[in-house]
Amino acid sequence: MAAVHDLVERVTAWYEGAARDLPWRATDRTPWGVLVSEVMLQQTPVVRVEPVWRAWMRRWPTPADLAAAPTSDVLRAWGRLGYPRRALRLADCARTVVERHDGVVPADEESLRALPGVGEYTAGAVRAFAYGRRSVVVDTNVRRVQARAVTGVAQPAPSYTAAERALAASLVPADDATAAAWAAASMELGALVCTARSPRCDACPLRAACAWRLAGFPADEHAARRRTQAWEGTDRQVRGRVMAALRGADAPVPRALLADAGPAGQLDRCLAGLVEDGLAETDDAGRYLLPV
Repeated sequence: MAAVHDLVERVTAWYEGAARDLPWRATDRTPWGVLVSEVMLQQTPVVRVEPVWRAWMRRWPTPADLAAAPTSDVLRAWGRLGYPRRALRLADCARTVVERHDGVVPADEESLRALPGVGEYTAGAVRAFAYGRRSVVVDTNVRRVQARAVTGVAQPAPSYTAAERALAASLVPADDATAAAWAAASMELGALVCTARSPRCDACPLRAACAWRLAGFPADEHAARRRTQAWEGTDRQVRGRVMAALRGADAPVPRALLADAGPAGQLDRCLAGLVEDGLAETDDAGRYLLPV
């Protein structure tokens, strides 16, 4: 327990001087603003999220504001953040908060997990960052910090394991305030110092006790299992081009004007997928537009 206490103390002390000044961390933050940030930050870097988050919160500062917004406006405001189904889930989430919780984002984990699109990580993050409550908050950055500092491996396994979950729970301090600080600090350490490709070990508050460093920086034993998909030519790229065209259009778009998005067969598949996902719809003439 002493070793765990020392680890937490070192990282939280480091965080006090190293934390980025982000709007969803400000003293006037709201639980809704924290929830919006967490959804936007999924698989998307902070530098891209921050301007969109600011514009979003100016336009829809409460769940009730977003719940009343047309879907087309929501998708246009999401812009080029990627994975636009997140925008639809966030709108569904806002409506659920209004209908079930009188427009107030709940603080208990069970209610949070019942919201559309809110899973284990997001529920824990909202509890910790919005309400200052004790919770287990583990994203890819935290997993990497745990793997290196405690387990002594270069990278965590490709899939989140039961052993990792148990380790994460064992590291969370007992009291709310310190637990919330640890959640933010361990995540920030992974984002800024203990990075995936070029860790800054000389600047790490755990450098003297890091199991990975003390083991001589062994290589990633899971490297062969990690696959990265090229962006060029993928369905994601084609879907992104179509969504960009629909967001920028003032009227329904004929398929012929979307032909440059990708090869004919792939374009048809992507168009069908966008309609099925609720990200696009067709009018009586077979043209495409954002859902109303």
